[in-house]
Amino acid sequence: MLKFKCNDSKNPIRLSLSFGRGMVLVAFSPIWEQVNPAQTQRMMLTAWSLKTIAIDSQEVLAEKSVFYIGGLALTSALLALFSLLQYKDRGRQLMLNMVNALLMMGTVISMVWQVHQANAIINPGVNGAFVLGFWAVFFALVMNMLANRFIRKDEKLVRSIDRIR
Repeated sequence: MLKFKCNDSKNPIRLSLSFGRGMVLVAFSPIWEQVNPAQTQRMMLTAWSLKTIAIDSQEVLAEKSVFYIGGLALTSALLALFSLLQYKDRGRQLMLNMVNALLMMGTVISMVWQVHQANAIINPGVNGAFVLGFWAVFFALVMNMLANRFIRKDEKLVRSIDRIR
């Protein structure tokens, strides 16, 4: 694991690692759960599949592949890591982080679309529960935004020091 020594809590490197971790969490955690009104079936959305599970026997009754959510999440995490390695070119880092924000928004949109469709099938009257995988995307978006802010701040500081010379 990479370790960076830094006394500054506003370090873009730490923030980039945080939003990369957030997107990995999306790929491997449940996103949404819903129970039908009769309390006999449960639907669970992960980044890879939408499963209908019998509550009493825990048997999977139906499964639909939604691999594109996981693909978007892992692509976003890899882009965050690549952006982290571009520390010598802050302009490129900013551009990569903006593309990454678009990927994360695509992940959110695809998750919400799948939840909307699944909710219409199992229990349209009641919304399901969004769990850790859903909220991790928003954590990653905030960390991405903060990383961009501090990258710009670093660039501004470097330019002001160049003017003094």
